Amino acid sequence: MTAPLRLVIFDVDGTLVDSQGHIVASMTAAFQALGAAVPTREAILGIVGLSLDVAVPRLAPTLSGAQHGALVQGYKDSYRRLRLAHGAAEASPLYPGALEALQRLAANDDVLLGVATGKSKRGLDALIEAHGLERMFVTRQCADFHPSKPHPSMIHAALSEAGVDAANAVMVGDTSFDMDMAQAAGVTGIGVTWGYHAPAALTAATDIVQDFDALHSTITTHWSLPV
Repeated sequence: MTAPLRLVIFDVDGTLVDSQGHIVASMTAAFQALGAAVPTREAILGIVGLSLDVAVPRLAPTLSGAQHGALVQGYKDSYRRLRLAHGAAEASPLYPGALEALQRLAANDDVLLGVATGKSKRGLDALIEAHGLERMFVTRQCADFHPSKPHPSMIHAALSEAGVDAANAVMVGDTSFDMDMAQAAGVTGIGVTWGYHAPAALTAATDIVQDFDALHSTITTHWSLPV
């Protein structure tokens, strides 16, 4: 009997790469350029994973729509400058063990990999290219084409594009937005502890793992894959 195709969907910021330095710097620059009070580092990291048009109003609920738009554009401009100045790989380095975990999963013929992120397509493509991951993911879902997490649209599209049933997919992420999105899409959510939300916030996760070795073990056990 042929094994069904499986799909592991990864969040990006806070799960595969540690981009917090440039995220905080770019959001800080955007608020400063507008002359608005800069949110705390904790508040900024708390909205990572949301699309910018949703994240910014949460950070600055008393500002106008026009001001929100200026903040979104200011953030994009600042982040782009930092990426060009430092390179995407330096701006968003892979977490230790991330590449090896991706390679181990991809070595299984019946396992496909994808990403679902609040990044723009341009930012995601630049990051994937910088890390040499162009052939790693069969599906790339980003903020340009979907409602913000935790809406399940990204996962639905990933499943359709990969040709995989929801029962044979898992979503790996560091935020409550990722786990709530997984739950809404009917796929298993695996939370990671090294990202930007506290593990206690990942209430919709089926499992929570401490490192990439534990992630691999959890996925292989879940699907009875070869170790």
